[in-house]
Amino acid sequence: MLGRATPYLLVAVGGALGAVARFAVANGFARRLGTSWPYATLCINLSGCFFIALFLAAASERNFDPAWRYLFPTGFVGAYTTFSTYGYETVRLVQLGQAAGAVVYVAASNVLGFGAVLLGSWMARRLF
Repeated sequence: MLGRATPYLLVAVGGALGAVARFAVANGFARRLGTSWPYATLCINLSGCFFIALFLAAASERNFDPAWRYLFPTGFVGAYTTFSTYGYETVRLVQLGQAAGAVVYVAASNVLGFGAVLLGSWMARRLF
């Protein structure tokens, strides 16, 4: 049985490892391909989607210790990329028969996310 603090510790450890992995992958891409196009972010987002789906599908088929859910999808992949969670949740809505909800989620995430970036950039120029 996991102690009350253990899930937080597992998320923290996984998060630290995921953040370091993201940093390493991004630096590797920057050295090889430069930064004129977001190759690293695309690779990180796509691999994160793959990793979270691979893990959660395997976990649902097998009797994984719950600790792995804190360490890997929440901690590691969560710090590596949140895009993977977005991708997984979109697929999950479709699997649950909520295709219209999935379309709304994708549209809202992209349109509103882009708008939030524009707003944040605009505010930064005005305030700082």
